[in-house]
Amino acid sequence: MIHKYDEPVYLISIVAKILDIHPQTLRQYERENLICPSRSNGRIRLYSERDVDKIKLILRLTRELGVNLAGVDIILRLKINVDEMEKEIAELRHEVNCAQNSHSVSPDKALVTTRSVYEMIIFKD
Repeated sequence: MIHKYDEPVYLISIVAKILDIHPQTLRQYERENLICPSRSNGRIRLYSERDVDKIKLILRLTRELGVNLAGVDIILRLKINVDEMEKEIAELRHEVNCAQNSHSVSPDKALVTTRSVYEMIIFKD
């Protein structure tokens, strides 16, 4: 059976075995708010493939790069910010391309877009 990337399906013992770590390590990561597994109705931790990938990243940062858990927390938060900004940049590029392709802006004019503060602004010479 194929599961979705975000579908919580793995028990803590399975994730620990897959990643060759102690279940207590996973509990510690949860206490440190580095991961947040889903819970079943019986309060059993269930991990998704996304959770497993995040844990792999945490392990790489701590084992290979020597980052402590406070540093891992900062890195993960920065990664979320960067991912959100990259998504916003892609959306803005798409909007600019659509505006340019629709010829609503002449090629000799500057087109500036800023999300949430301004609509599209066209600067004229």
